[in-house]
Amino acid sequence: MSVSPVNARALAFGGLIAMAAAVGVGRFIYTPILPPMVEDLGLTKGQAGLIASANFVGYLLGALAAAAVPINAPRQWLIGGLAVSALTTGAMSLPHAMLPFLTLRFLGGMASAFVLVLASTVVLERLAASGRSDAAAIHFSGVGAGIALSSLLAWSLQASDLGWRAMWLGGGILSLIGTLLAIILIPSSSPAQSQVRPAASTSSKRGLPALAAAYGLVGFGYVITATFIVAIVRASADVRTAEPLVWLILGLSAIPSVAAWIAVGRHFGVLQAFAVACLVEAAGIALSVAWPTLTGLFLSAALLGGTFMGLTALGLMASQSLSGNRRRTFALMTSAFGLGQIVGPLIAGYGFDMTGSFFLPSMIAAAGLVVGAGLSMSIVQKI
Repeated sequence: MSVSPVNARALAFGGLIAMAAAVGVGRFIYTPILPPMVEDLGLTKGQAGLIASANFVGYLLGALAAAAVPINAPRQWLIGGLAVSALTTGAMSLPHAMLPFLTLRFLGGMASAFVLVLASTVVLERLAASGRSDAAAIHFSGVGAGIALSSLLAWSLQASDLGWRAMWLGGGILSLIGTLLAIILIPSSSPAQSQVRPAASTSSKRGLPALAAAYGLVGFGYVITATFIVAIVRASADVRTAEPLVWLILGLSAIPSVAAWIAVGRHFGVLQAFAVACLVEAAGIALSVAWPTLTGLFLSAALLGGTFMGLTALGLMASQSLSGNRRRTFALMTSAFGLGQIVGPLIAGYGFDMTGSFFLPSMIAAAGLVVGAGLSMSIVQKI
């Protein structure tokens, strides 16, 4: 049994919408909302980083739960995760104190991890069974699409003087619409799938911990700039007017990046492509603080947007060749990624409070990505 090409495309776009709603909007809309929220509430950069890290702690625990909980109906869990993500995003418009902010972002992080793991598992397995694995790039481009949409939403609401609370509410409504579309596009039935999985070689099994470590460094490396790049732009009077464009460029760059990096991986090898993408992203992160002009920040946003989802896809693709259990492997990788994301905003936020700059945290993040590239290439030599 196979899925028709039209249904396969609909399934891939359902995955795109799910990723856009729970990850692109639910997780990343915090970045364009952060500056006006900080100004209105008088938050320190450390407190802003703490709110971000609460989301990432939830993300880590959500990924672990996705691996540990017996899931017999993954589509239902996926829809539930999308609904929780939408509700917690919209509810961020209500509180005034840190504890509810932390609680809502924690729950939203759990939901986004569930969606990422389950959407990737459900959609990629069904696409593979239909002979349309090439459509996986559509699924992963959803994060970039969600970031671009959240950027336009935040910019339009800010231009209308509606404030950061309206941005959260608008993000929740946008995610809820995405949930409804995902219900329509991701069917409850799946094509027949072969139960035979390729066995991982001994050398491949040894490579999985190194790949997970590299993936964790990617999570640590990208998240500092992804969380604070709009704050970096707003801090400079020379480039502040370009604030909405920087986040939009990042999101737009992410949309085609997955297909591009998958093509590079198929030609040169997935692990080799992962290593190169780590180095390109490291350059983008360094540029955000080493060349904080309009040109430098635009280039930084393009390089970061053009790599972080490509790295997500390449890391998950590589992990499939190192282990036979897709859901548990995806959850392990997502957990490592989530751990890196927890540490990153804390270092960035409190590092800024101590030094008055994001320079040192950003350079540490860039160095971490260089190490991640080295780990990836070390696996190539083992296989």
